[in-house]
Amino acid sequence: MKRSGRYFLLLPGLLFLSIFMIIPLVLTISSTFLEDGSFTIAGYMNFLTDAYFLDILTTTLFVALTTTFFCIVLAFPVAYYISKINGSKKALLLMLAIFPLLVSPIVRSFSWMIILGRNGLLNDLLLSIGIIQEPLTILYTPVAVAIGLVHLFLPLMIVTLVGVMENIDSDYIRAAESLGASKTTAFLKVMFPLCMPGLLIGSTLVFVGSFTAYTTPALLGGQQRVISTFLYQNAITLNDWNTAAMIATIMIVLTFVVTGIFQKIATMLNPGGS
Repeated sequence: MKRSGRYFLLLPGLLFLSIFMIIPLVLTISSTFLEDGSFTIAGYMNFLTDAYFLDILTTTLFVALTTTFFCIVLAFPVAYYISKINGSKKALLLMLAIFPLLVSPIVRSFSWMIILGRNGLLNDLLLSIGIIQEPLTILYTPVAVAIGLVHLFLPLMIVTLVGVMENIDSDYIRAAESLGASKTTAFLKVMFPLCMPGLLIGSTLVFVGSFTAYTTPALLGGQQRVISTFLYQNAITLNDWNTAAMIATIMIVLTFVVTGIFQKIATMLNPGGS
């Protein structure tokens, strides 16, 4: 097939994305810079100097970055173990890792409400064994939101890392050890840098998902606002679509900025890119 013919195959997808995503996105973003027909950034300046909004933004970034960090920490050993086994056991473990994705986020959030509430299973357990003297306030806090989001996005990180780790030749580790490196040094200097592509993709998926998530923060956060619930409040409750569009634009920009930072960190840790 000629090159022009291959490009023609892209046309339906490009038209679909242009009509239903790119054009609406451009119109939404451009509308935030217009007021009475003239260009202005006053709305953004008001947002970026408003203490209430900055508190919401800080909380959202904290929750998203915390979720990403704990997903990496929890997923790395699990993915490493799964990548080193074969056969039906590997398929079973992958299925178990993916299974939470088949459960509705609403169902999972309500399950965590039962566990984390003041009269929930966790507080009952800690009280019964004498670790605490009164119930902890976990539900309706950023910590509860982060716990729910880790549960939600951990399978994505595991599957992404498994896909990278199973293609890393174990001879690299053995070669490092034969040259005198300890298992820890070989892992940190060889295995970890080679996992950077998977970590980058997984971290991006988890961060973007956590930063823009609505259902889990709405149920587990209560009155604790994050940027997605703040956007929903302005768009649906207050019917202020211009403010909602500004919030959405800020979310898009911050997502690209943090993703770029992840890319820089990955490049620093693995300069070779392979």
